[in-house]
This record gives sequence, structure tokens and C-alpha cells, in this order.
Amino acid sequence: MKTNGKRIEPFQILHADDDEDDNILIADAFKETGLNAKITWIEDGEKLLDYLSKNGHPDLILLDLNMPRKDGFEALQEIKSDATMRPIPIIAMTTSSSKDDIQQCYDLGVNSYVKKPESFSRLLEIAGIISKYWFNAVELPEKPEKEEDEGDISRIRGQLSKDIN
Repeated sequence: MKTNGKRIEPFQILHADDDEDDNILIADAFKETGLNAKITWIEDGEKLLDYLSKNGHPDLILLDLNMPRKDGFEALQEIKSDATMRPIPIIAMTTSSSKDDIQQCYDLGVNSYVKKPESFSRLLEIAGIISKYWFNAVELPEKPEKEEDEGDISRIRGQLSKDIN
């Protein structure tokens, strides 16, 4: 929701990374940028896909490539091959600087590829750039409305049936 061109609710950033220390550093860096954001941490690709199916779309996903159970490449491929999730902006944020990894991510549809910085000061700089670009310069896609699940629909139908009789 926007009022006078300004967003009221926090931006939703989903951080998929198996390293808790990286999560803490990234959350601290974004907080220091002053961005009004809620950062949710997910530890692996399977939990990422489960979260997206149950909780809807975040404004941005920060995706590590090297995670257990389902790695970032597999998660990226599944997200970008699903028409409802495809519009979610994804930044691969990983330790790899392999040209093959970079190319594969772009081939799979990643929006940006950022090598994790080695210092907190550089991470602050990157968080600032991401905040300014993704949340101040570009227009983000509309989030699809969450469909009611079958349990809710059945409950509503049952209540309507009682009301009619």
C-alpha cells in the first residue's frame, strides 16, 4: 500500500541461505540502510519453495546457491518455470565467482548476480545499492492475491448451506 507515493508496509525480503551468520549480517546491513523491510530467513531450497507456496510472494528473494536438500540452482529453476512465481525478482547472492555459475543463473532467469562481499562495510554498500535500486528506482510486479485453500472454501460453503436452510 502506498500513501502519497510512499509505501506504508515493510518490503518483504526472503533470504534463502543455509549460513545463519550470513543471515544475521545481511539483516543488519539492510537495517542500517534504513530500508523499511521485513527479512525472512529460509535455510534451504525446499523450505524456500514451501514458504512461497504457503505465504505468497515476497518483494525480493536473496538466493544462495550452495544450500542443502535443494540448492539455489534447483530452487531458481522451479521458481522461474512457474508462471505465478516467475515475476518475483531474485538476486543470487553467493560466494561463487565461477563464470559457469554466473551464466547458469542468468540462463535460469535470475535478475542479478552478486558475489558475497568479504567485509561488512562492502556488504553495507551492496545492501544500500540493492535498497536504492530494487525499492526506490524500479517498479516491482504486483503480487498475486493468495487463493483460499480448499479447507476454507469447504468451510464457507458449509456455512452458506446452513444460512440458506
